[in-house]
Amino acid sequence: MSWPDIRSLIPHSGAMVLLDRVIAADEESLCAEVRIRLDSLFCAADGVGAWVGLEYMAQTIAAFAGYTAYARGEAVKPGFLLGARRYECTLPMFSPGSLLRVHVRRVLQSDNGLGSFQCRIEHEEQEVATATLTVFQPADAVDFIKGSSNE
Repeated sequence: MSWPDIRSLIPHSGAMVLLDRVIAADEESLCAEVRIRLDSLFCAADGVGAWVGLEYMAQTIAAFAGYTAYARGEAVKPGFLLGARRYECTLPMFSPGSLLRVHVRRVLQSDNGLGSFQCRIEHEEQEVATATLTVFQPADAVDFIKGSSNE
C-alpha cells in the first residue's frame, strides 16, 4: 500500500519533521520510520541522544492523527504533548545510520481531544524504547491558545 507523505500528515515543517515515512497504519495504530543521519536535527558526531525518542513518538502520534484526518477528508490539526510516563530506553544514543521504527497504539481517546498512546521504538527488530504519552488535540488550536493566554 502507498501511504501519504509524512510531511502532509504532521503539522511540522522544515527540519522539525523528524520522521521519514509511514510504513503501516490502521484505525488504532501507526508505524513510522526514521533514519538517523549526520545532518539530522539533534544529531551530534556520535548520534542522537535517546531523549529525542520522546519527540519521535510524539511526531508518530501526530502522524496517526493526521492519517486519521486524511482518511476522513479533513485537514491536519496541531496537537499538544501533555506528558510521558515511564520513558525507558536501553540505548544512550541512536547511532548515525540507525533505522528506527516508531510504533504508536491508541489506548484512550476522549471526545474532548485528550488521548493516551502506548509507544515503542524498535532498532534492528529489537525494542529499544517504550513510553506512554498523553496528548491533547483541541477542536481549534488557535482558539485554545488564545483562550489560555487570556486567563
